[in-house]
Amino acid sequence: MKLKKMMAMLLVGATCAGMMAGCGSSGGSSSGSAASTGSGDKGTMTLVMSSRDEFLSTLESAALKAAEGAGVKLTSQDAQNDAAKQIQYIETAVNGGDMAVIVNPVDSDAAQSLVDAAGDTPLVFVNRPPSDMNVLSAENVGFCGSNEDTSGYFQGEYLAEYFKGKGKTEISYVLLQGELGQVSQIKRCAGVLKALEDNGIKATSVVDLAGKYDRAEAMNKISPILTSGQKFDCIISNNDAMALGAIEACEAANVDPSSFPIVGIDCTKDGAAAVQAGKMAMTVYQNPLGQGKGAVEAALNLAAGKAANDGTEFTKDESGEAYSDSIVWIPFEPVTADNVADYL
Repeated sequence: MKLKKMMAMLLVGATCAGMMAGCGSSGGSSSGSAASTGSGDKGTMTLVMSSRDEFLSTLESAALKAAEGAGVKLTSQDAQNDAAKQIQYIETAVNGGDMAVIVNPVDSDAAQSLVDAAGDTPLVFVNRPPSDMNVLSAENVGFCGSNEDTSGYFQGEYLAEYFKGKGKTEISYVLLQGELGQVSQIKRCAGVLKALEDNGIKATSVVDLAGKYDRAEAMNKISPILTSGQKFDCIISNNDAMALGAIEACEAANVDPSSFPIVGIDCTKDGAAAVQAGKMAMTVYQNPLGQGKGAVEAALNLAAGKAANDGTEFTKDESGEAYSDSIVWIPFEPVTADNVADYL
């Protein structure tokens, strides 16, 4: 059974009363309310979210559930994409005597400021890695997330096989990019293009669009392309939300979205449904359940004076870098029509 399914079963028992973040208060990115769970018998921790969307809310719920199971009271705060507010929440957690802090950073380039705010209190970055991984340390700073070097690469491998099957070695593409400058945006774009090149496909951009990881933004950006008469072979998206926006733009313009590959990343509920329906060619599963659970485990390890990935059920970093013991990798998984049923 897939890890996603096993961990999803662990979350089924969570009720709205016990897990506010999973049932109501985490439903929209506009909510600034705090959510908490756990007895606190073994201490307290704070999770500082950048925002709350479908993916991050699922991650949040998994973290709350894992903390509850560990007897730790975990309080979750939504910074609403305000980097200064994240620092304030971290400082409050430290002053309140929390054993550790978990943060999904608004700005990966500002990771050092978050480390400074935490001081001697263990800090775990989750989902979004710091731009400079050297801020990680075996003593009290860790990271739990998925290796972005592989996410876009899975997209490129799929597209290369698809176009080779049609006898094409040169293609043109439209690229929907996430928040410009973020590690995920940079690596997802680089990964897909590298995989195409590695597999003998010459890929030329028709246009690169800043979709900001947002469904409505992507729809608005793609619509003029569809009506302009510009030709392209595929739409590459840095996440599912933008891919779904592209699908909606196609349908509004009476263009069949299945007539060319549209590829995403994250394998959200709606993304998986679009793959099953044949509207999205493929996506790449990023495991929010694993990231939430793994982040709590890493934080507990650091608080106990252990390496972040000590005893992890996930993947250890084998890069040999000085910060290797500080990383818990949650593997990406390619999802196509052949295996999408495992992710629904």
